[in-house]
Amino acid sequence: ESEVVPSLAEKTGIMIGAVFNTVEKLAAPRKLADLTAERLSFFQAELRKGGRAEPTIRSYLAHLRSALRWATAIAVPTGVWLTRRPRWAKPVIGVANVLQTIPSLAMFGFLLPLPWLGERAARVAIVALAAYALLPILRNTYAGIQGIDRSLIEVAGALGLTGTQRFFKVELPLAASFILAGLRTATVICVGIATIAAAVGAGGLGELIFRGVASLDNRLVLAGAIPAALLALGVDGGLGLLERWFRVRTVQAAP
Repeated sequence: ESEVVPSLAEKTGIMIGAVFNTVEKLAAPRKLADLTAERLSFFQAELRKGGRAEPTIRSYLAHLRSALRWATAIAVPTGVWLTRRPRWAKPVIGVANVLQTIPSLAMFGFLLPLPWLGERAARVAIVALAAYALLPILRNTYAGIQGIDRSLIEVAGALGLTGTQRFFKVELPLAASFILAGLRTATVICVGIATIAAAVGAGGLGELIFRGVASLDNRLVLAGAIPAALLALGVDGGLGLLERWFRVRTVQAAP
């Protein structure tokens, strides 16, 4: 244990130094566009070499897809169930809140010793990312359905709709924009945290960042950071448009 603490402190110091070094270069008179173009050209060169950059991107996206699928499959039904059992809402959402507050490195560390799960770094990464994605999806699903006007629910019952029909024809369409907003937030959170999964050997774009930090090579750091940032912006914008589309459809269908 005495050997681990200095090692972590040394890595933290190297990481902070690399960040400050990058900031100094960005603050130099050189244009930011030129610097970014150089980083992107370096990343493209890595791809052309057929090295580890391409599988790094594939593993990164695979972890994100799997984690968000699991989180959505768990959080949406749970959120719907909580609207039927409101007394369980506070404790269940409270557990999701606690998971959200655990530092990412600590989460990976907690999962590594577990049997079967810790045998593969990819499993650890997917479970950790899914845990962080639960809260936004769960809370928005619950709030979206709970916020529906009760008179609409009563009208649906008066029309003879069953509980399942009411859910799919009334509640789900009206709450869709809220659920998508939660998925949008969860995706952006996971895009950022997924880079840290490289610390446990799960690969991904974080591998480029950690390699750059260890070698004090800012080109490698930005080769991993820029695609992750662009992915977060692209996903956020795409899901934002989808969320707006659902909201507009709901408003138009309301009269």
